[in-house]
Amino acid sequence: MTVHCLGATRIRTAAFALLKLVRRLRPRVILSGMFHLNFLVLLLRPLFPSPVQVLVRQNGTVSSALAFGSLPIYTRWLYRLLYRRADAVICQSRAMAGDLLRETGVRPDRIAILRNPVDVDQIRSSVRGGTNLWTGTGPHLLAVGRLSLEKGFDLLLQALAIVRWQVPGADAMIAGSGPEADLLKLQCRMLGLEKAVRFAGQVDDPVVFFPGATAFVLSSRHEGLPNAMLEAAAAGLPIVALPSSEGITELLDGQPGAWLASAISAEALAATLQAGLRQFATQPRFEHEFIQPFQLESAIAAFEDLIDAKLREHSE
Repeated sequence: MTVHCLGATRIRTAAFALLKLVRRLRPRVILSGMFHLNFLVLLLRPLFPSPVQVLVRQNGTVSSALAFGSLPIYTRWLYRLLYRRADAVICQSRAMAGDLLRETGVRPDRIAILRNPVDVDQIRSSVRGGTNLWTGTGPHLLAVGRLSLEKGFDLLLQALAIVRWQVPGADAMIAGSGPEADLLKLQCRMLGLEKAVRFAGQVDDPVVFFPGATAFVLSSRHEGLPNAMLEAAAAGLPIVALPSSEGITELLDGQPGAWLASAISAEALAATLQAGLRQFATQPRFEHEFIQPFQLESAIAAFEDLIDAKLREHSE
């Protein structure tokens, strides 16, 4: 693999360098996986040498990004204008694909549903050889994500305060950074949770917290299909989640080892945690069969099949 440095610190300043690189390399396929970069690649597409297939991967649910992402008002227009130029738009779930179809008007035959690659074997190996970084009696709840409103960590803190009335040893680790950090720490103090919640900051690999964790909690108000949750499932952690998207519900509903709340609220999350905690003590880890399609080999093979299919379409 060859890495080409564009020499730009922001995507919006990389246009000339990217165009120059594409004209020099003349690739048959361009695969982009960040929505800002997706916009740039699709904006430049008319200037690319032919033939080139442009595939873009949508990381999150478009409607949620527009509602909670603090994005410029013209972002919806960019989605609708530019995504139609892609030869394929890759989504992680049927629900995400349906949302993309409604929000952007992309032709259905250009939407592909592919799972994110997760190195399940590596994660399980790391957990087996890992060190327990938790202290106290627990149960220990792990949450990972950007400290922003849509991630719902305020709901997690409220739920933890409720749970601790019955389980005083319950605590939480929140890994991530973001604009809500100070507000969340203030909320901790107001709820009397200073000693029960640890803010770990930005963590390169949340897997280090999996050994010793009692459960992974997804408290998001809106969510696509976060890798942190998939990695926790690969490690066998029980999953407790709010129904933050059709994709989450589609994946977790009725699955052994997964507890899905009935509503997006602190009270519903607390009730679901309490229900799960009664079983975690007797069965602390689960197989999570739903993770199998995300296995590294299977997911990469699916991407390769899509690329081959698009190349065949173009050559016919």
